Amino acid sequence: MIKDANITILVKDMDDSISFYQSIGFVIASRWGHSYTEMSAAGISVGLQTAAGNTQVKGSGSVALGFTTDDFGAVKGLLEKFGIPSVTTSEKGGMFLHFSDPDGTALYFTIPG
Repeated sequence: MIKDANITILVKDMDDSISFYQSIGFVIASRWGHSYTEMSAAGISVGLQTAAGNTQVKGSGSVALGFTTDDFGAVKGLLEKFGIPSVTTSEKGGMFLHFSDPDGTALYFTIPG
């Protein structure tokens, strides 16, 4: 049986990626130099792994990570504070705030509705 889970994202620059994920509320759980860092936030662990020698890394393809929030305005303000472009949409499932990490991985915050 599955005890725990995380998702690992291939990144070009470990320090840039760590800073980005910290800016949206993740903390470093553990780090192994520039090869791997485990980041955590409420209910999720994300591994950041350097794509050693691969300068063609363009994000995670069709993966999207979603986070729920109770304060859409605060999240939008946080992204603006760090200069992270975002797009707000209203969809059948609720309000969404779409953005990307430095390597193009699709991320979003939502208030389910």
